[in-house]
Amino acid sequence: MSAGIYHEMIIDYSRNPLNFGKIEDHDVTFHDSNPLCGDSIDIDMKIKDDMIHEIKFHGKGCAICMACSSVLTEMAKGKSLGDARKLGKDDVLSELGLEHLQAVRIKCALLSLKVLKLALYTYLAGSPESGADGLKDEAANLY
Repeated sequence: MSAGIYHEMIIDYSRNPLNFGKIEDHDVTFHDSNPLCGDSIDIDMKIKDDMIHEIKFHGKGCAICMACSSVLTEMAKGKSLGDARKLGKDDVLSELGLEHLQAVRIKCALLSLKVLKLALYTYLAGSPESGADGLKDEAANLY
């Protein structure tokens, strides 16, 4: 795909994000922000049988943040918690052609992934056999 196609996708996802909204009866929610850009994202999840049954995000952010949040929630929806844990920065960045994103914008692109990993950590932390500790470190070291 050409850079123009990716640019159009980012604009479209930011104007018409998928999975935007709140889940009132969520099983887990998490919030984080990027004060440098003004991005502020919450992710709510409904979990059923160790699967992400429903996932939504809400908040505000730049076009890159909103587009990546939209794409990430699509990628995570319907996945097992184990598979969702494996989602990484390359998965999100490559989906929108952002592999060579400037360092100053990487926090915008990966904020939702950080929030997802910390939400999973929060959900799994009560279960000692979950191995959730690695999620917290992974989220902290995304950028």
